[in-house]
Amino acid sequence: MVFSRLNIYYLSGSFVSGVLWLPHEGVPILFCRRGVERAKIESPLKDIYNFNSYRDINIILKDLGNPLPKVVAAEMNGLSWALSQSLTKHLADQQFVSADKIIGMSRAKKSEWELNILREAGSKHARCLVELLPPHLHDGISELEICHKISDLFLSQGHHGILRMENYGEEVFLGHISVGDSANYPSVFNGPVGLRGVHPATPYMGSAKIKWTTGKPLIIDNGFTLEGYITDKTQVYWLGNKKHIPKDAQKAHDFCIDLQTKIAKLLKPGTPPSEIWDHCCAEVENSEWSEGFMGYGKNKVYFVGHGIGLAIDEYPVLASGFDLPIEEGMTIAIEPKIGIPGFGMVGVENTFEVTTEGGKCLTGGNFDILAIA
Repeated sequence: MVFSRLNIYYLSGSFVSGVLWLPHEGVPILFCRRGVERAKIESPLKDIYNFNSYRDINIILKDLGNPLPKVVAAEMNGLSWALSQSLTKHLADQQFVSADKIIGMSRAKKSEWELNILREAGSKHARCLVELLPPHLHDGISELEICHKISDLFLSQGHHGILRMENYGEEVFLGHISVGDSANYPSVFNGPVGLRGVHPATPYMGSAKIKWTTGKPLIIDNGFTLEGYITDKTQVYWLGNKKHIPKDAQKAHDFCIDLQTKIAKLLKPGTPPSEIWDHCCAEVENSEWSEGFMGYGKNKVYFVGHGIGLAIDEYPVLASGFDLPIEEGMTIAIEPKIGIPGFGMVGVENTFEVTTEGGKCLTGGNFDILAIA
């Protein structure tokens, strides 16, 4: 049983509110609280029904001659506590087990159709951040003004205007825009880049009060959505002559580029994500960047990449405990970053396609800090 709109869309082709039932035998059945007419237009599924209560599900299935089995795998992340209690109340004869991991693993490996969308999204993403945005950046521009300009450029290139996350309670809008030490500001987001955001109620995008001035880095970490699929990319900018970038900051950034290259070479079918994380940890331990790697202070996170597709935070994660080997066709965002106290953050993030030759970057080939004169 699938409950989240995102997974219902993935499996049915329509972003409706309801329940999708995938039996071991027979055809999938889509139950809609809202949107049954739309689902019948958009989805190739033939069996689509209205329902008002979870009790209706087994009644309809019994009428179709295919009642629910005793043990049902359920997308548990797709239901609130209240709705799960309602489900188990009305389907009291069923035992529910988690289907979340198998759904995540299924979505992780992309079809050629999905990969083509992601490749196009990545190309547009890179063009926006590397070619189209720099002419609009200048001394005194605020983080929020940068955000507005990015939004205009992204939408002009076909961005759908929404970024989706799956972990409960996680959300994001457009991405993170941080000038200088804002990138080390305490974060509520499960990622290394800190930011002040628009407001405590909207801790995303950038602050209208923080201006970009000469001698400060600017880090932009955001996603580009095309036909529902998302690419993730981080670009660092410097206001002023490139030769004035502090040597330690440039050295830290170069370390991140080198680490990204090494990780990309490991993105081959058969490599466990945990092995990639262990490799990164060994590299960092032998460097001078351990303290700020993947976030400074309480912002530190313990992963260096994540699956991406219909959501930013997909399976697998390049972290400890993810031991099942990666597969060809997976798409993974690699994001080695280093927080430098009193300065800000440097580093890279790009979306890669897993191939037999290693990771193929979908979000352009510019990884260095872009100097804006």
